[in-house]
Amino acid sequence: MSRRVDAVVVGAGPNGLVAANVLLDAGWSVLVLEAQQTVGGAVRSDRELHPDFVHDTFSAFYPLAHASRAITSLRLEDHGLAWEHAPAVLGNPFGDGQWALLHRDRDRTAAGLEAQHPGDGEAWLDLCRTWDRIGDSLVDGLTSPFPPVRAGARLLPALARSGGLDTVRRLATPVASVGRELFGGPGGALLLAGNAGHADFPLSSPGSGVFGVLMTMLAQTVGFPVPRGGAQSLTDALVTRLRSRGGEVVTGQEVTRVVVRGGRAVGVQTRDGESYDAGAVLADVIASRLFGGLVPAEHLPARLVRGMRDFELDPGTVKVDWALSGPIPWTGRPDAVPGTVHVADSVEEMTETLAQVSSGVVPDRPFLLTGQMTTSDPSRSPAGTESFWAYTHVPQPGMTRRDAGEEVTGRWDHDDLERFADRMQARIEARAPGFGDLVAARRVMGPHELEARNANLVGGAINGGTSQLHQELVFRPVPAMRGRAATGLPGLFLASSSAHPGGGVHGAAGANAARAAIWAHRTRRLRGRA
Repeated sequence: MSRRVDAVVVGAGPNGLVAANVLLDAGWSVLVLEAQQTVGGAVRSDRELHPDFVHDTFSAFYPLAHASRAITSLRLEDHGLAWEHAPAVLGNPFGDGQWALLHRDRDRTAAGLEAQHPGDGEAWLDLCRTWDRIGDSLVDGLTSPFPPVRAGARLLPALARSGGLDTVRRLATPVASVGRELFGGPGGALLLAGNAGHADFPLSSPGSGVFGVLMTMLAQTVGFPVPRGGAQSLTDALVTRLRSRGGEVVTGQEVTRVVVRGGRAVGVQTRDGESYDAGAVLADVIASRLFGGLVPAEHLPARLVRGMRDFELDPGTVKVDWALSGPIPWTGRPDAVPGTVHVADSVEEMTETLAQVSSGVVPDRPFLLTGQMTTSDPSRSPAGTESFWAYTHVPQPGMTRRDAGEEVTGRWDHDDLERFADRMQARIEARAPGFGDLVAARRVMGPHELEARNANLVGGAINGGTSQLHQELVFRPVPAMRGRAATGLPGLFLASSSAHPGGGVHGAAGANAARAAIWAHRTRRLRGRA
């Protein structure tokens, strides 16, 4: 006999767990099914590299979790979550031992930029003042269900007060151009461009400007916080809250089919033959898998099926973790050490590298996003050591045209990964001579390893689909869904990062799906249907 619940959530990543919590707060009975043996999706940590070192398996820094109402409204601090901050938020070494450095104190950030180029400090403060006026409503608008009526009503007058069309134009400008417009020196432009590089925008594309400003100003206002003890602590708080309200999470249960009867999603089946009936199915599943297997095409709207033929993944990822016997010997190491370090010599180099990736070329000088985790949270490894990682984007498996460094085949097998990890390590060594001597252990994960640990990371894509404008807002994941969680199949809701507003640990896609399910249930009851 099948078990019956109000809602089944497929996937225990942050979006799935947020969705479950929102439904539980509304009085629903909720079951979360997770294929892996460990909950968390891309918010997990482990000690497999070295027993004394905690490494975040996937994501590590969480400014969006601090800014998104979907997560802050859950008050996870009441359920064991504690946040830590590095002495400085973000840095990018350049030149001969110089650093672009971002602090949570805006005046301190501005002073550093001013010292490098007169006038850049005031330009930074002016950008901060603009953000003060538009930031909250912009973040709410970007994370609200589409269309964002309430947030939009607040954003429009805020934009008018902060420069009107001039501000809109700047946000729509490619980030490389924004940096040149605002700053005379390299520091501010590096900070903006590096933050835009957290997504898969080519830095010459329009969407890169607003994303670069968004991430940079979040770094300035809330920092890049980390959960004390590891990323798993954020997941554990979500699960603790869920269970305190009567929800259930079952691991090792891979959902293989969404059951459809009478033109409606009515439950799921798992690989081991278990069946669960539900009033709603919320899928924290990448769109290409949900609409490409879990739900047979004959049950989906024809426009959605056609649209999915053009669904585009974001690039693959290679991530390297290191257990280091000492702090990283960065040239010109700042007194206030940043938790996040971007490794790129210039905006021009960064622009070229990201353009290579988007055109199917493995970069010879990869742009690295790195994290000094013990610097950020001393509990991550023994005193005097460093738990460290770096990741970079690469072409998806099967999409590599060539390697600019002439060593990598694009198969992303063991040999490819080791060669490319050596290339990444050499980039760090160039900025931190002696880095290699500190390496006690190294782990390399590429597109295949990341997908094996989290089925949503198809080919190492970490954002559930490209973040470029043609697949954002009303176009996410396809125009047929109009940026909403409802899939067109009654009872089924998309709750993953493939849905609006896309990648990042903000929980908004899960919260939006939960609210859509609640609204659909109320509407159905008003119409007199069970």
